[in-house]
Amino acid sequence: MAGGKYLIVGLGNVGIEYDNTRHNIGFMVLDKLIEGSNTIFNVGRLGSTCSISHRGNKLILLKPSTYMNLSGKAVNYWLQEEGIKIENLLIICDDLALPIGALRLRKSGSDGGHNGLANIAQTLSTTNFSRLRIGIGSEFNRGGQIDYVLGKLSSQEREQLEPVIKKACQAIKDFSFIGVDRAMNICNTKIKNQESKTDDSNQEGN
Repeated sequence: MAGGKYLIVGLGNVGIEYDNTRHNIGFMVLDKLIEGSNTIFNVGRLGSTCSISHRGNKLILLKPSTYMNLSGKAVNYWLQEEGIKIENLLIICDDLALPIGALRLRKSGSDGGHNGLANIAQTLSTTNFSRLRIGIGSEFNRGGQIDYVLGKLSSQEREQLEPVIKKACQAIKDFSFIGVDRAMNICNTKIKNQESKTDDSNQEGN
């Protein structure tokens, strides 16, 4: 419905040492979303923000500066600051339990071991918020989760993820314009037959 306001949060860690890491894919999606426009992110309280319009709706884009483990602090602040309802909140994050390049949009659920989602749920006292998970695969040895998620994407992985990041941008637009249920039907169509153990996975990182 036109005329609404939405908070779209890309999760990641600030600092040049985290650029192009798997855990920062949420930042990458938001950067792609404003690519080619005159919009830029401005550093503010607990994160960098900007706003864009899509079909009459205002989308506040947020890249938290609190680091992954304290993402909830930034999300809660900007929800309150902008007067946005939790049903108009969308979190974009990486997911170890999905194959690289897979997308999954859900309107609620567990954190699946993702520290950013866990902190948001704890801070907001609910798991009833929408999240768009982007698969980064799980090509690591036992005990290597942290090094993997904080590791740099290879050129091959970047190539694989480029079209998926574009699809994620469309999913954000669909979420704000046609609602999460219809957006889920579009976004999740191609992975309906791919069983994920997201809710039981252990995804560690900062």
